[in-house]
Formats: sequence, C-alpha cells, structure tokens
Amino acid sequence: MIGRVGLLLVLLIATTTIIGAETTSLKGVNRNAYATMMYMGTPRDYEFYVATRVMLRSLTRLGVEADLVVIASLDVPLRWVQTLEQEDGAKVVRVKNLNNPYCINPNWRFKLTLNKLYAWSLVNYDRVVMLDADNLFLQKTDELFQCGQFCAVFINPCIFHTGLFVLQPSKKVFNDMIHEIEIGRENQDGADQGFIGGHFPDLLDRPMFHPPLNGTQLQGSYRLPLGYQMDASYYYLKLHWSVPCGPNSVITFPGAPWLKPWYWWSWPVLPLGIQWHEQRRLTVGYGAEMIAVLIQSIFYLGIIAVTRLARPNLSKLCYRHDDNKSAFLLRTGLKLIAIWSILAAYTVPFFVIPCTVHPLVGWSLYLLGSFSLSCITVNAFLLPMLPVLVPWVGILGALLVMAYPWYNDGVVRAMAVFTYAFCASPALWMALVKIKCSLHVSLEREGFLPKISESTAPAGSNKLY
Repeated sequence: MIGRVGLLLVLLIATTTIIGAETTSLKGVNRNAYATMMYMGTPRDYEFYVATRVMLRSLTRLGVEADLVVIASLDVPLRWVQTLEQEDGAKVVRVKNLNNPYCINPNWRFKLTLNKLYAWSLVNYDRVVMLDADNLFLQKTDELFQCGQFCAVFINPCIFHTGLFVLQPSKKVFNDMIHEIEIGRENQDGADQGFIGGHFPDLLDRPMFHPPLNGTQLQGSYRLPLGYQMDASYYYLKLHWSVPCGPNSVITFPGAPWLKPWYWWSWPVLPLGIQWHEQRRLTVGYGAEMIAVLIQSIFYLGIIAVTRLARPNLSKLCYRHDDNKSAFLLRTGLKLIAIWSILAAYTVPFFVIPCTVHPLVGWSLYLLGSFSLSCITVNAFLLPMLPVLVPWVGILGALLVMAYPWYNDGVVRAMAVFTYAFCASPALWMALVKIKCSLHVSLEREGFLPKISESTAPAGSNKLY
C-alpha cells in the first residue's frame, strides 16, 4: 500500500513538472514579430546592414515582447547573418530574391524591395510589423500587434508608406501576390510601395486604428496614426515634434539615400541625424570603423609634421627655357595644378572617411585631413597659409551655425545659414584673389621658374633645381 502511494506521488510530481515545463515553453514563444529585410546588390549594402543592427538593438532596449526577424536574401554574407543571430538576437530567414518584372534599370536601388512580400509567408506569427531600416524608435509600439489584417500610415495624402506596416501572415495572400507579379499586374512605382498599395487600394477609406484597452486583436484593415511614421521633414520646419493622431513613436527618413541619418555628414546638416547616432552609440557602437579612423588620423598628423619640417619648398624641379610661350604655358599649368590641389585638399578627405562613423568624429577627421593636405599645397607652391585656409574656417563656421541648438524653428535656422553664407562669400572671393596673386609671384621667383631675361645660359640649355 505504501509502495502504491509512493508511486502515485512520483507520477504526480512528474506530471506537474512536465506541465510546468510546457507552460514555461509556451510563455517563451512570441506570437508576434518585428521584421525587416536585407538584400545585396547596392553600393550601400554595408550601411543598411549597420542601420538594421541599430534598429534591432533599439527595439531590444525598449523591451518589445516580440521576435525580431530579418528576411535576408541568400547572398547576404554569412558573417553578417551570424552577427544578426548571435549578437543582435534576430531570427534570420533566408529567401531567394523575388524577380521584379517592373525594373528596367538593373542598377536601380529598389529592384529587390519586392522581397518585403515574404513577410506574408511568416505564418508562425499572428501579426508582423514590417519595417524599413531607416526607422528610429522613440518608444515601444507593441500595441500595433492589436491591429487588423493590414494597417499602414499615410505620410502622403493619397499613398500609404511601406516603411512600417502591420500585417497578418497568410500563405494565400502571399501566393496571390506572387501570382500578381507573374502576370505583371500594374505597379505605379515599380517597387514594393506601388505594388502593396495596388493590393490594398481601399485603405484610405478605412477607419483610424485605436488599440483596444482590453488588448484584443482587431479584424480588417486600418489606417495607422501619423505618429507611427513621422517623416523627418516635419521636424525640420518647427525643430520639434507636433504630430497629431496618436503617440509620437517612430521617426522615418524617406528621401535622398545620401541623407540617411547613419552617414556622418547627416548632422548638423539634418538635426535629427545625431539622434540616430546616439541610438547607435548606446547599442552597436563604432568599433568596426575606429581602426580606419585611427590610421587616417595618424597619417594626417604625420603630413602636418613633415610639411612643417620640410618648409618652405617641395617643388624645385623647374627648367629654364628659351621660349617665352613655353614658359607661359608652364606657369599656366602650374597655376591650374595649384588650384586643383586646393580643391583636392577639401574633397579627398570627405570621400575616404568611413561613412558611418559618428558625426563628431567624421567632421573632426575631415577638418584634420583638409588642413593637412592644404599644408602640402602651401609648401609646394609657396602660398600664404591664411588664404588657403579660408574655406577651412568657413566650413567650421557653417557647422557651428547649423549645430546651434536654440533656433526657434527651421525657417530661422535656414535664414541664419543663408545669412552666414552671404557674409562669408566676399571673404572666400578675396582669398581666391590672394591665392592667384601669390601664385603669380611664386612662379616668377628664381627658385621656382627663372626669368628668361635673367638667364645667361646658352640657347636650348636647361637648369635643374
């Protein structure tokens, strides 16, 4: 009898343990997901990879109660996939690129955005919030999982934006969309936005989404409040957010790809760029770029040191000629080389800096690089330092004017920048005139290009300095 009671107790404990384990397992399974996509084949693949990582990490910091899914094409590098899975906590779904029959230019940057349709194939989830990588989350948005079968934001009066939308995964909807691609159904823009907009043409007439307080999921289609896709251009007019209809939760950066917030030059040109970089500083960090930054800094400092020690002249390879025309052509050519050298000093550093570094690091490295290369031009052509550095001072002043944080609104800021540019223009022109005069004087010097009248050498001879 005692043995039977003991056996029953053991079975009871085992059953309780199994039920508890199953319950714990069920609690650990998320029925919803935030998803984004990655594909290769554009000049900016790495930048969008970094942007994707920052967005995923920011969602994790906000404590969202959903899986993070990356729909990645098969050609995404394996090391990127491993980083997304192991360091960023994402579930990566590898997919084959969908053929885009609407793409005429093979180099078009939107040619593979139809991969976004794979979100409807994620049938393990009840709801999916599909995201572009240029979204900046200000707060948690898990209430979006209460929305219906399809929900999106109209940042354009007539066309909803596909940078963020909610969907209910469905194999049937996915297969219908693939069939529409195969038969070449009309697509207004040839990309994901035009295609999805054509699949849900009546969304504009749907009611506004308001999350039920009891947490239940809605059915049908809804328009999302503008606060879930706040176009950054709204901010630049007032320099603060004042978006009606729902919480101010997500900033989006549509528009020119070279003004996306992850580029170092995006701030202070666009004030919101620094907010994105603050998110990156708190999540992914900048370790991947700092080695290149350190190498460039040492290189530029070395140039400055060498040019200071090697002053005054690095260009003594000059010839004495009989022909005045030849001397004139030589002087003209050297003047053009000097002008192009100054232009190169202010452009080359811009293109060699890692484009996703922090703006403060990027601009500091740019100013250091342009100063060092300007020193080479000053030494090589015996130019005065100050006129050559007038553009350098002007750029620094423009950055300070744009970064000033206490403008009343964007109009005042734009007027301040315009006024500064107007006032700085005469100084730039005077510096250019001074450089031209200095070049003329330098090229007339005996040490640079001896005058023919002073030459006592026989005709046809030359002198190497």
